[in-house]
Amino acid sequence: MNAQALHPMSPQDCLVALMVAVSASDEDIRTAELVKIQNSVNMLPVFANYDIDRTKVVSEVVFDLFEQEDGLDALFGLIREELPKRLYETAYALACDVAAADGTIAETELRLLGEIRYELDIDRLHAAAIERGARARHMV
Repeated sequence: MNAQALHPMSPQDCLVALMVAVSASDEDIRTAELVKIQNSVNMLPVFANYDIDRTKVVSEVVFDLFEQEDGLDALFGLIREELPKRLYETAYALACDVAAADGTIAETELRLLGEIRYELDIDRLHAAAIERGARARHMV
């Protein structure tokens, strides 16, 4: 399956894709991260009418893209095309929550979060607040 098979992606697909990308970025998808993704899709208002079965399809697209040389650029292209700007900070917040879910943030996850900040043009001060909130929610 390729990205074209899923095109056009819904805004919710884009949010799921970013969460899956963060989880997969360190090549170790942890249970805590998967639970965070599932809980987000099940509980947040932005996913109210979302078909949870799409998460598997979206995940496969992300994994396929990650196997390609320019896959991350392709993913960001899809996201910028299909995700409304009003959901950019939501996307970053969800990505931060997934990164923080297992209690540690790998260097690869930090780099991807930086890319997301850049690609979605998240204001540095807003990003810091979002990151601090994620850290606070996942303290043990």
